[in-house]
Amino acid sequence: MKRRQFIKGAGVTGLATAAASSLPAPALAQGIKQLRMVTTWPKDFPGLGTAATNLAHRITRMSSGKLSVKVFAAGELVSPSEPFDAVAKGTADMYHAFDYYWQGKNKAYNFFAAIPFGLTAAEQSAWINFGGGQQLWDELSKSYGIKPFAVGNTGVQMGGWYNKEVYSLDDYQGLRIRMPGLGQDTLRRIGADAVSLPGSKIFPALQSGAIDATEWVGPWSDLEFGLYKITKYYYYPGFHEPGTTLAAGVNLKVWERLSADHKMIISTAAAAENNTVLAEFNAKNAAALNTLLVKHKVELRKFPKEVMNAIGKAAGQVVAEAGASNPFAGKVYNSYIKFRKTSVAWSKLSEQAYQNARALPFKYSK
Repeated sequence: MKRRQFIKGAGVTGLATAAASSLPAPALAQGIKQLRMVTTWPKDFPGLGTAATNLAHRITRMSSGKLSVKVFAAGELVSPSEPFDAVAKGTADMYHAFDYYWQGKNKAYNFFAAIPFGLTAAEQSAWINFGGGQQLWDELSKSYGIKPFAVGNTGVQMGGWYNKEVYSLDDYQGLRIRMPGLGQDTLRRIGADAVSLPGSKIFPALQSGAIDATEWVGPWSDLEFGLYKITKYYYYPGFHEPGTTLAAGVNLKVWERLSADHKMIISTAAAAENNTVLAEFNAKNAAALNTLLVKHKVELRKFPKEVMNAIGKAAGQVVAEAGASNPFAGKVYNSYIKFRKTSVAWSKLSEQAYQNARALPFKYSK
């Protein structure tokens, strides 16, 4: 799906007139339950919208159609900002989104999506599944009437698209940049004029000069979005989102009424999609980056160490403040930071050490 289609889909706001009707009597007699999934994505947007559709299809197929999941893209049933509230109230049965979108409910939600200089995709999955993260996520979301699941990950995102090169912290003074989540607070702390913009407004804002830079996701999504057409410099790494978890939230009353078999189907489908989505992003990001560099002549740039050090320091302060925003956020923060410390120590000897060794200039292939 191209940028123009994305803008058209994402621009729909408000409650749409087409609501999900109840199943016909023969379907009800066969015990078929239809679940309405609302998303924050335009219909079939690559990587994000398609991930929601794939999860719905997987649950439907695994249950032999007994759980029939129907996907409503952003604006089709509720506006892009409303999926959480719709599921909490029972207007919809499931949502598909990034959970940092709900930080207005509780700052703790950032930790279950991505935080600046936080956990990578593999580390995030390890914390959620084996470090106590899922239990904390369940406890947080239960207070809103929701059962949460990890259903994918973008992997490390790119640093963003800039209309001018970044040489030092001076270049961030007053820089108008689109940045979501705690990354926005972090860049404001070093002097940037960081703002929130929905995806549909990014391209025109860059084109008109209303903003000087933006982050989006990574090469695959960025190529589809056409950002290379109006910006010159593509920066890395994406300090703000080192491994962003996609989430599915199920209305808790709906979840509790499901049979044990159907609960297992949803849990297993979520785990399968969590792995599959990350694999797809990694594969397609690699190919898309090559297209951006070779075909579209995008100029790749690495953030200077001085800038990364300053952003890292500011990020630590911002994340700690998010943890101190309320008692439960503090509980999540302590668990997350403890896990991060052990993960950093292990990665130095494993992933990071191996990648450093692999980058040495020895001959390996033709």
